[in-house]
Amino acid sequence: MERKSIDDKKRKLSGAALKQESVTLAIEKALFEEWVEKGYASISLESVAKRAGVGKAAIYRRWPSKFELVTELVNKVGTDLIYIPDTGSLKEDIFQLLKQLRRLLRHRKIKRILPDLHAEMGRNPTLTQAIRGNVQIQRRQSGETLIQRAIERNEISQDTNIEMILDLLGSMIYWRMIITKNRADTQYLHELTELILKVLKK
Repeated sequence: MERKSIDDKKRKLSGAALKQESVTLAIEKALFEEWVEKGYASISLESVAKRAGVGKAAIYRRWPSKFELVTELVNKVGTDLIYIPDTGSLKEDIFQLLKQLRRLLRHRKIKRILPDLHAEMGRNPTLTQAIRGNVQIQRRQSGETLIQRAIERNEISQDTNIEMILDLLGSMIYWRMIITKNRADTQYLHELTELILKVLKK
């Protein structure tokens, strides 16, 4: 009888935990949908709660303000998306990284949110610090790993300007796809890979 009571309690706790997780996921999804439609400046916790089908209290139990909600989720998603290939070849690593960036920049939400996020960061130093202090640092550290491996394989010189190369790796495809709204087909990625390699091996 006692064992049955304990098992029943475990099932109830498990159900409650799942319910809480589903609420959190609903809030996260609602935030990004609101962002896509309205932009960062027009997001309100009321509108996020309404879209998620929860009360504002459910948000406040998890995040004290819009700022904390946004920065936590951007850092979480940005960190999860960080993946640096390790093919054993610098050329293939760069190509695979560019393919990964293209896939991300094609995403319906990402291609709408990223420009707005960067614009808001230009106006909001506190937001800039919160994002740059996590996602951007981790991304650059991962990129440094890719370049450092190539140096260790003697594919490029030890005095390679890593900071400049990291700027080059992401900026050109971002400019093409997000700023000028042009396609980045596979041929473009191959040509961009060759261009970056030429710069690296000068």
